[in-house]
Amino acid sequence: MEHDIHQFLLYLGSEKGLSPHTLEAYGHDLRGLSVYLKGQVPNSDRIIQYFEHLKNRGIASSSLCRSLVAIKVFFRFLKREKRMDLNPTLFLESPKIWQLIPEVMTIEEVTRFLDVPERGHFIGARDRALFHLMYASGLRVSEACQLNIGDVSDDFVRVKGKGGKERIVPVAPVAIEELDHFLTHFRMEGEGAIFLTTRGTRMSRMGVWERVKFYAKKAGIEKSISPHTLRHSFATHLLENGADLRVIQELLGHAHIGTTDRYTHVSHRHLHEAFEKFHPKK
Repeated sequence: MEHDIHQFLLYLGSEKGLSPHTLEAYGHDLRGLSVYLKGQVPNSDRIIQYFEHLKNRGIASSSLCRSLVAIKVFFRFLKREKRMDLNPTLFLESPKIWQLIPEVMTIEEVTRFLDVPERGHFIGARDRALFHLMYASGLRVSEACQLNIGDVSDDFVRVKGKGGKERIVPVAPVAIEELDHFLTHFRMEGEGAIFLTTRGTRMSRMGVWERVKFYAKKAGIEKSISPHTLRHSFATHLLENGADLRVIQELLGHAHIGTTDRYTHVSHRHLHEAFEKFHPKK
């Protein structure tokens, strides 16, 4: 594959006039795929698995998009030069799909994660209530940080989403139980915000991100997760258990169904993984 990469980069430099910086980036992307394949014949499944591997390593979406462009153009070049019979990227979707497919945790991983914060002190009780609520209702981290005492009832939470749009989302009893425990025993006087720092100020998105990373490590979760992973997991688990996509759209506050449709890709991927792992005649 190294010879083909070299010829491809010569073609881009001499005939397409791409800059040395771009050529270097494309070469890096293609050699990364070559190392991953370890001599295996490239096909669409292996290329998709390669991108899942990159995403699990925490590679930025912008880098994934650039890499997919490089790989698609590379195999198109090889097909045109009759170096291969079939282009394995012909039916791969546009780079946008790699921004849309999110990382999710399994239900077992979510349970482990939610069980790590300890209820016996302020920070643990706060974080436990926060994460239970984010997962139970699929909240964005910004939405959770903006919550005030009056926004939560025994059954619903009133959320201010993107663009100031407000929605009412059901809350699971276990999340209400954790929230009541925190508010009753530990919440200090301060702003109207529910989730406060030890200084009595509203928690920030970065503060929540740091707590998620801290507890994910303690829970032994090797995936690269963030606060948004709880929201992604919420939607994926609903879909996998039979919830209608339109219902999930309403719960998440998506303006367009196409945004919610990303979770069908995740669900289908999990089905494929389960098939490969458990089917006796695979």
